[in-house]
Order: sequence, then C-alpha cells, then structure tokens
Amino acid sequence: MSYFIPFQTPAHEAGAPVQGLRKAIAPSQALAGFLSAALLAALMVVADQLIDSWVEGHLLLAWVMLWAAIFTVLALLARPLRRASVAAALWLQTRVAAWNQARRDTQLWDMACQDPRLLQELRAALARSGQA
Repeated sequence: MSYFIPFQTPAHEAGAPVQGLRKAIAPSQALAGFLSAALLAALMVVADQLIDSWVEGHLLLAWVMLWAAIFTVLALLARPLRRASVAAALWLQTRVAAWNQARRDTQLWDMACQDPRLLQELRAALARSGQA
C-alpha cells in the first residue's frame, strides 16, 4: 500500500521561495485542482465519443455547439465545482488521517499485547484519561 506524503523541507534548509510556495498553495487546494482537472478530462472523453459518432454524419455545427455548451457550463459552474472539489479533498484528507491513526493504534495495541510492560503503560494512560 502506498501513501501520499507531502514534501516537507527541514527548517534549516527551507528557503524563502519554498516557504512562499507552501503558503500560497494548500494541499487541499492542489487536490481540488486535480479533481477539477479529472472531471474536465472525463467530460472531454465523453464529448469526444459523442463527436466521433456525429462526425460521420457531418454534424460539425452540433460539434461546435457541444463544445460551446461545455465551456459555458464550465465557466458558470467554476466556483461551485471548486468548492465541491475542495470539500471532497478535505474530506479525503481527514479520512486518510483517520485511517492512518487507526492503523497506528492497531499496531501499537498489537505490540502491547506482546509486551506486558507496554500493555501496563497503555492501561495506565487510559485510566488517567478517563476512557477506561
């Protein structure tokens, strides 16, 4: 299983251009842009399939109208699509973080089941937090 790990430069190597770029583009915005591009690519593939069948019938005007409609819809829906893709990207980030935390918790619990000292420490920590 592969993981997406964002590029992080150590503090002593971080330069001003890298810091400015990191502040300018949040990971959720980058993912939102990729989702929007993927949606546009899928739409273009479907349109191309329709156009291929229409070209045989010499319906060039229909082809031009289809593309005009696609670009008009994209222009009108750009802001809602961006909001939806940002929301989807943030949801995906939170889900991946939750899955990673659950996996780490499971690994820690498996290690604790094999080591009685670690198990005792975990039980004491749970008792102090009031979850036990």
